[in-house]
Amino acid sequence: MTFFPLEPPVDIDRDQAAQEAAKELSKSAYRDSGSLIERALGKVVDWIGDLLDSLTGSSPNGHAGLTMLIGLLVLVVVVVLWRSGVLRTSRRVKAQAVFDTTRPHSAAEYRALAEREAAAGDFALAIRSRFRACVAELTERTVLDERPGRTAYEVVADASRAAPVLRDPLQPAALVFTEVVYGNRPGTPERYAVVVAADDAARTARVAA
Repeated sequence: MTFFPLEPPVDIDRDQAAQEAAKELSKSAYRDSGSLIERALGKVVDWIGDLLDSLTGSSPNGHAGLTMLIGLLVLVVVVVLWRSGVLRTSRRVKAQAVFDTTRPHSAAEYRALAEREAAAGDFALAIRSRFRACVAELTERTVLDERPGRTAYEVVADASRAAPVLRDPLQPAALVFTEVVYGNRPGTPERYAVVVAADDAARTARVAA
């Protein structure tokens, strides 16, 4: 049986630790978060170096300093991910309601507003107004109940239970609405046409018994 020698303990001094931290934090994943984050990370690297001065002085093998360095790097990663919005995705999803507050306009009013916005070339606003017209139409026809805070995907799920034929036109329209209104995707005539098709279906679909 062959035995492999154990690896020697990790010995890391202040300069090496600071260099490793700087190398890790210079990766593109952190640079993409903006100059403000970069400056903050630079200060963190300096602070890590100063902190390791005292830690390595009291720990000959550097294990305590290395552990602290890893913990700080994890903290920095969490801050960067939070700043970039990755960790806030679920929170944003909960806030992606079709209506900002209670439904203030009728389906016909939202539809007319969408047509004016589309005629002016503002398809992002037209998509928002036309999908709201679709949801208002379904509510007026009692396919949906009046529920504040309902998201576009909840509209698809709830409306499809009452009228299964609505699932196919509503699913792509809900995706377009969410991407354009909450995902900063550009509004286009093609995307607007998808929402118009869903609104037309909402006006004619028969409710299941």
